Amino acid sequence: MMKAVAELLDLSGKTAIVTGGAAGIGLGISRRLAEAGASVLIADIDGDAARLAAKELSGEGYRAEGMGADVADEFDVSDVIGEAVHLFGGIDILVNNAGIYPSIPLARLEPDSFDRVVAINLRGVYLFTKFASELMKTQGHGGRIINVTSIDALHPSMIGLAAYDATKHGVWGFTKNTAAELAPHGILVNAVAPGGVTTPGTQQMVDSAAGGLTEASTEAMQAAFAAKIPMGRMGEPDEIGKVVLFLASDMASYMSGSQVVVDGGALLS
Repeated sequence: MMKAVAELLDLSGKTAIVTGGAAGIGLGISRRLAEAGASVLIADIDGDAARLAAKELSGEGYRAEGMGADVADEFDVSDVIGEAVHLFGGIDILVNNAGIYPSIPLARLEPDSFDRVVAINLRGVYLFTKFASELMKTQGHGGRIINVTSIDALHPSMIGLAAYDATKHGVWGFTKNTAAELAPHGILVNAVAPGGVTTPGTQQMVDSAAGGLTEASTEAMQAAFAAKIPMGRMGEPDEIGKVVLFLASDMASYMSGSQVVVDGGALLS
């Protein structure tokens, strides 16, 4: 029997882990999943921020908890998985959102910096996917894994993001391969590729690039960047959150190994 739209988007009784969920895109994702009825565990390198974000969602009537975790540390990842089971009884949805994007030209990119980008952006996705999918298999009712990549997984956006681009291409390849492996278990693996989104992190990047420029010059820089996007503006975290909700819900019941680009048309320019 065909489900009604409200039922397709209903995540009541499900548990979601969102990495890097304390702010920006991660918080936008956490809020939409919680609104749809999921219990959300926010895991973030900044544990205080994660707990504060969870408190904010709880204050809005949603069920959320927060904890600190380094996604590149397998013991931290194991702790997050265990906490989700302890708090909510299992895991149904994993959103691998945590990532860093330091802008460093190749000539100044040191091995330690490169390794840290790979550790967080790629190793973290591997660890969480491995541990969560094993639990999902044991639970026996499938699950959803959504990886946040970037339009840089398809085309470079700016000089200085070589390490970041390498990891995002890697996550896209990892998404496709694990989608093929996990589909027989009812675990659907997809990706969302955001373009420019207004977040504290992207604002920090703009401020760093602006250096000693005036506020007016910084605003001009932002306007010039937005002008390159066919829709003429940066995206908002909720616009990524809504697409993740789609992929986490029964609206995407026949999708696996796909990457949804959410970029205001940036790749067209």
